[in-house]
Amino acid sequence: MNSEFITSVPYLHTERLLLREYRREDFELFAAHLADPVSSAHLGPSDRHAAWRIFCSQAGLWLLHGAGWWTVEEKETGQVVGTVGAFFREESTVMELGWNTWRAFGGRGFANEAAAAAVNHALEIRREPKVRALIASANASSLRVARRLGLAYEADTEIYGKAVGVYTREREGSAV
Repeated sequence: MNSEFITSVPYLHTERLLLREYRREDFELFAAHLADPVSSAHLGPSDRHAAWRIFCSQAGLWLLHGAGWWTVEEKETGQVVGTVGAFFREESTVMELGWNTWRAFGGRGFANEAAAAAVNHALEIRREPKVRALIASANASSLRVARRLGLAYEADTEIYGKAVGVYTREREGSAV
């Protein structure tokens, strides 16, 4: 893990998207996404109080680890379309990736584009030797994103009592 901490969230730009810090006004869409049983089918829905704790925890990761989650905003409209993260779990030294697209914006390639920016930030800017994503086997859309990002299946594990696959990618020239 990089020992230099970032106290502000770096902005990442793609052709269509801006990846930026979480803002208070982003919470309503975030909470609705976590409460939606379809969107949260793989880890289970969260009530508003749990969603607030998750929202604040993800925002606070930047101060603790110098890595965390971004709100994904469509540049053309300013509409928030989801979140993407490149972060560390408490027990891990391997940077983890995560992505969520709000259901109304699914199928437009936003997850692919945002997650590719997060991978580039992790491997090329931060120079992390390896990244991983934890994905439920039934989560076909996230598995497609992982393949497009060049992540390969490594092993099975559990998160929050749910079985998931570990998908990884190493930085070129990195000796992990």
